[in-house]
Amino acid sequence: MRAALWFLALFGAAVAVALFAGNNQGTITVFWPPWRVDLSLNMVVLLLLGGFTLLYAALRGLSKLLQMPVRARLWRLQQKERAMHGALLDALSQMLAGRFLRARKAAESAIAQAGALDDAKHRLPHGTQLRTLAHLVAAESSHALQDKSTREAHLQQALDQIPERAPAPMLELREGAQLRAARWSLDERDAGMALERLATLPAGMARRTLALRARLKAARMSHQTEQALETARLLGKHHAFSPVAAESIVRGLAIELIGSAHDPAQLQRIWLGLEGAERAMPEIAVHAAQRLAQLDGDAAQVRAWLLPVWERMGELPDAQQLKVVQALQASLDGLDANWLARIESAQRADPRNARLLYLSAMACLQRELWGKAQQLFTQAAQQLADAPLRASAWRHLAQLAEQRADADAAAHAWKQAALQYP
Repeated sequence: MRAALWFLALFGAAVAVALFAGNNQGTITVFWPPWRVDLSLNMVVLLLLGGFTLLYAALRGLSKLLQMPVRARLWRLQQKERAMHGALLDALSQMLAGRFLRARKAAESAIAQAGALDDAKHRLPHGTQLRTLAHLVAAESSHALQDKSTREAHLQQALDQIPERAPAPMLELREGAQLRAARWSLDERDAGMALERLATLPAGMARRTLALRARLKAARMSHQTEQALETARLLGKHHAFSPVAAESIVRGLAIELIGSAHDPAQLQRIWLGLEGAERAMPEIAVHAAQRLAQLDGDAAQVRAWLLPVWERMGELPDAQQLKVVQALQASLDGLDANWLARIESAQRADPRNARLLYLSAMACLQRELWGKAQQLFTQAAQQLADAPLRASAWRHLAQLAEQRADADAAAHAWKQAALQYP
């Protein structure tokens, strides 16, 4: 359609020119004493058009001739810019391929080309980012080559390229350089420097998953368990780990933090600092109770921490049940009637459970119910599969026999207790 319209316009112009030129009888007379020149109007129009065309062509040619030095300079700058881009791409390719020495040389070549462009007062809109990236590639390659001095020099130059109040895209590059530097410190097992560098990150950047992973590793490496636990919680909320892995990491750190307590007050502060879901984990609650008992803490407090776990006793694995029984055994001082009722109720509900038999015997012993304690210890000693509890049951039977002045029974019980540890 467009071609047809062009043809119609061309034919119309041809008809108009033919009508104008074919029947045009006009003349133009030029007087130049002593001459007179008569020219047809068509000839004058053609001469004017030809003169204008010739003048325009001459002026365009002169303009091109005068612009040649400028165009030559721009061509040289363009070649340098292309060489800079090519060197940076080559540096990235070599670094990914593991050729770190070549990568560093290519990155330094890109930096040199950027410097040449700056000297020529030809600043690229993205020149700062390119130079920063080149410095980072050179620093990363130097880190792989274990050249710490060169790495730090390139890192500092990369940070100096971007001020702290630069536009957002440039600030992201600066933050990336700081995060990368922290990971270099982690590779060198320098957790203190890694944490120091992570502390310089803005609040938003510090809460990103990659930064939190680095902080978790640095905190664990420097044995700052409380900070590591807080970071692990954030990573779990960000879904950086699977739910099972996040729970396992948090549980391990909480147990480690509880184990670091040196007195009941410190342990109480740690316990209150845990989240409700963490305090409900059987492993954490049992470990906290055992640690509080080791620190000669309040037995009632130990039992209070163990109460949620005790209520889920039937759901726990075999090894965990043993730990709960051992923790309660160590906290029977001042046993109240409520706990005695709980233990007896659980034992009656599951009379074949030897551990509950043993725990009931310990509770009766604490309440000075000697006869019932002896009966339960005797049953438990025959059924217990756990050597520590079985030996403890025989020891208590020996002590009860000594109270009754039954030397034979006491000797037999002591012998059985000793046989539990071949």
